[in-house]
Amino acid sequence: MQGWIEGFQESIDFIEQSLSEDPAIEDIAAKAALSPFYYQRMFGALCGMTVGEYIRARRMTLAAQELTVSGDKVIDVAVKYGYDSPDSFTKAFQRFHGITPSQAREPGAKLRSLAPLHIKITLEGGNMLDYRIVEKAPFTVIGIKKKFNTETSYQEVPKFWGEWMKDRKGLKGMFGICFDLNGGDFDYWIADLYLPWEDIPEGCEAHQIPGSLWAQFKCKGPLPEALQKVNTQIWSEWLPSLKGYELAGRYSIEVYMPPEEDPNNTVSYICVPLRKL
Repeated sequence: MQGWIEGFQESIDFIEQSLSEDPAIEDIAAKAALSPFYYQRMFGALCGMTVGEYIRARRMTLAAQELTVSGDKVIDVAVKYGYDSPDSFTKAFQRFHGITPSQAREPGAKLRSLAPLHIKITLEGGNMLDYRIVEKAPFTVIGIKKKFNTETSYQEVPKFWGEWMKDRKGLKGMFGICFDLNGGDFDYWIADLYLPWEDIPEGCEAHQIPGSLWAQFKCKGPLPEALQKVNTQIWSEWLPSLKGYELAGRYSIEVYMPPEEDPNNTVSYICVPLRKL
């Protein structure tokens, strides 16, 4: 566990050193020896915010400190922290602090501050997490997909499911699959297993999932709460203590079983690809 946490802390230290630059998510994730896709999932689970939200909050914290103690022009502080114009900087500053950069220089101005993160995992009682490691051959899915950004995906993906519910396009909705595109964006599929003897519904396409070892986590209870709870445990508890395996691929799969009459008995799964070290 110590190796994971040390690497993750190194990535946060790298962010802190690069706040006046424009650190690429690929470079940040590399410090933790993770792909950008998996890094951002782990960051969200451990830190309670996205990487972009953390960077913006730290930049606004430091910008406010500089405005209150230096005579630098607002435009100079804006450029230092990645803003091309005073207007865009002022809007971001107001969203974070509730006042303008000029007002921040007034005596007694109330400002917000986010201190640099320091990752520390403590064990507070045992949380049961049911999973098994299985090997599966390649399989093909069919479905519809939509591109999302990690910054807004928690709000936008449920809307995608809501749109699909109105016109299911011949799908049952067995899977929700994330395919990383560039570390910041990903394709999310609502999909079913492809059956060669059946026609692909109009508007759908096919994609093959490679054969792999999978960590398969069982979720039981009402959706999406049960699935979100297990997802948080995977990235904040299970992954840091993982030994003998490493994450493989740049995707993950949600598996949805038929709904139960009692929502508390509904079963779903989260599957994450692995390889042995």
